Amino acid sequence: MATELEIKLTLSESAQQQALNWLLALPQAEKGPRKTLINRYFDTPDAALNQARAALRVRQAGDRYIQTLKTRGEFVNGAHNRQEWEWELSGPELDLSLLEQTPLHNQVDLANLQLAFETNFQRQEVMLKDGDNEIEVAVDTGQILGGGKARPLHEVEFELKAGDALCLMQQASKLAEQVPVFLNLVSKAEQGYYLAGVYKPDIKSPEQPVSVTEFLHILSVSWLTDKPVQLPETVLANVANAAEDASISALWHQASRYLKTGTTTAQLIEQIPEFGCLQLALASRS
Repeated sequence: MATELEIKLTLSESAQQQALNWLLALPQAEKGPRKTLINRYFDTPDAALNQARAALRVRQAGDRYIQTLKTRGEFVNGAHNRQEWEWELSGPELDLSLLEQTPLHNQVDLANLQLAFETNFQRQEVMLKDGDNEIEVAVDTGQILGGGKARPLHEVEFELKAGDALCLMQQASKLAEQVPVFLNLVSKAEQGYYLAGVYKPDIKSPEQPVSVTEFLHILSVSWLTDKPVQLPETVLANVANAAEDASISALWHQASRYLKTGTTTAQLIEQIPEFGCLQLALASRS
């Protein structure tokens, strides 16, 4: 078992190409391989894995097959912090015996697993090495397929391989200064479950002040569902304080005006190109 720490940024197709060009021009960058990844996710008919906050997939990369189990984990300063198990397979079929080594074994009836959705994309890897810090950047372009529907996928992921976790936020923030990005707390698996009709998140108007992480998650759900979010000033008090601590009050006041009257995340990103910088600055104070 390993622990995965990563920051995921969603962006437009054109911004993604600009982001890749910028990354490759960094003096500490090493261009890695470009891969075609076919990912098949499995769950039971009643979505027991999703309810257990886990995701199970088989990934095909060339002639290699890898079975992976991930927990949904938690968000720490804007980064996904998850447990992960990986096994090499000889072919595309699940090996249920491997799951006996995980907590999943006693939680889910593994005999009823079936294909739930797919995430298929091209991945360009870039390694960033600076002293003891090592970050693997994955630039993913493709689509998510589920429930007879598809949605485009354009992401840049920063995953810590070695060193100080703070370097993840620093590098992601530098990219956000170059191109418009969105700090996305919704995983590829959650997007697939949403298309398949299993994951049905709702945007509720909180009555109590939300934390920065709760705020960022509300924005991510709005991005996924394209439903508007409206948050009064009292609910945003903690976020406003974090914005002041991060010295981004002017940018926060601009965003909060839209949030008070009601807006979708897509509209926020369109109206405020620096919105990703705002998110990452807030996350660094969470």
